[in-house]
Amino acid sequence: MATVATDHYRTYTPRPFTRAERDSVTILFGGLHWRIERILQAVLEGSGYKAQILPVATKEDLLTGRETADIGQCCPTSFTTGNLVNFLKKESKQIGVEEVNKKYVYLTAGSCGACRFGQYHASYELALRNTGLERFRMFLMAQDNLDQNMGDGLDLNLPMTLGCLWGIFCTDLVQDLEYQVRPYEVLPGQTEAVVKESVEYLYAIFRKRPTMSPKKSVLWHLTTPYFTRALREVHKRFAEIEVDRLRVKPTVKITGEFYLQTVEGDPNYNIHRWLEAEGAEVYPAAITIWMEYLLRLGLQRFEDYSGIEKHARLKLGLGRLAQGIYRLTVSRLRRAMGNLPHESPSQFELRRLAAPYFHRNLDGGEGDMLVGKTLWAYHKKKAHMICELSPYSCMPNTMSIGEYPEILYAPLEIKGDAEVHALSRCQMILTEAKKRAQREFDDVLERTGLSVDEVRAYLHAHPAMKKATYPIPHDGTAAGTAAKLVLHVAHKMGRRSATLRRSREGSGAHAPASSRGSREGGVVDAPARSQGSREGGGAPFSKQS
Repeated sequence: MATVATDHYRTYTPRPFTRAERDSVTILFGGLHWRIERILQAVLEGSGYKAQILPVATKEDLLTGRETADIGQCCPTSFTTGNLVNFLKKESKQIGVEEVNKKYVYLTAGSCGACRFGQYHASYELALRNTGLERFRMFLMAQDNLDQNMGDGLDLNLPMTLGCLWGIFCTDLVQDLEYQVRPYEVLPGQTEAVVKESVEYLYAIFRKRPTMSPKKSVLWHLTTPYFTRALREVHKRFAEIEVDRLRVKPTVKITGEFYLQTVEGDPNYNIHRWLEAEGAEVYPAAITIWMEYLLRLGLQRFEDYSGIEKHARLKLGLGRLAQGIYRLTVSRLRRAMGNLPHESPSQFELRRLAAPYFHRNLDGGEGDMLVGKTLWAYHKKKAHMICELSPYSCMPNTMSIGEYPEILYAPLEIKGDAEVHALSRCQMILTEAKKRAQREFDDVLERTGLSVDEVRAYLHAHPAMKKATYPIPHDGTAAGTAAKLVLHVAHKMGRRSATLRRSREGSGAHAPASSRGSREGGVVDAPARSQGSREGGGAPFSKQS
């Protein structure tokens, strides 16, 4: 028997958040890594709002999200939905449902489209209704539309927006340096302690930003030494950490869907810490790069319509100016950190590298950046391996590497409850990355004519090189930190030229690098040149599209 719908669908329309409620209502938010969340809290509180960060999502939140919302949704939606519901349920038991509805509002990201971003409102609404919290207020800010008719309680003005943007810049730099230092720290836990102190210091810096008009705020953010002074202080704190960079570790670059590559916890199987525990150095995904991609993507329309649409060329020129200011600002802050964090790749270079394989106007997820960053890391020797994280069902995570079989590429489908499968798959490819890092290290020792003992002796004689803030140059010939350190020491000792000269004179074959002194913690478990390692071979489990 056919059923007849008696009520038309009505989209979720929350009660407005008013200016009069600012002193009594707390804004809930989350879904990023803890460093930027803490600074965003400082920006909100410094702007006169009460703000609270939601706990890091857990597997319990995943199950709650599946139970209360759509079972077919991808894992980021399940995690974030369940995370909010479990927090509200816990608060409701303590203060009651009506008080929760009055005391909190939830602010998160959304967008248009058929994927999870476009369906966030439906998932949240269903979950809240199924838990008796249908009157709770949540507001979605689309990445292309910040005015969501949420009332006058939250004023997303220019000073606040700039504070959030500069917060992203600063915490990206801190996170990048953290991941470069922690795998090599001599005193375990020291890096984490320094990072926590630094983030709390930055929290106070952003909390006390001066209040000014929008126009003055733009000029102030672009010219003030306020933030560079703060980052120089952070740099000093990192300088207290002693490191042993002769530990041979593969560098693994993280890419993929925005939420999964950014968050640190159960939603992505704690992949960052897992890789470190398995002996890798992680190259994290910066939010700064993703935001620059969105800027580039918006300007591509004016490129295509130049000469067709009125003022398209003018808008493109202004956009290019904004791009330049954006990169100059990030570079200025990076210099305050001693130029130690990785430099952001050019969006134009990423687009050029991806162009033969992925059209620039296909803008789902990271679009052509996913391909571009992989090829950029390979050609520039920025990493030994790429670990791409994507949720099942809503984003394709397949990439054909037929033309580049030597790329170690690990595409992982993150379902939230298939941790053993995903990590074992990653571990197989990581094993090859370890072999590649060890071969690279051995080759550098052989080319320079140095032993590990000689390098250690040089470092002992130059203790400044053991500091976490000592810059190790990257000349594009090696991806591993240990190999780059040996090249740098050889350059300072003048050994590289001597070795090359001996080679040209045909002075005989070098002794195997493995016989040049003990490695004292500098050996990857795999043999340096095993027959099973695919010399330049690709990942055995890379997906073919």
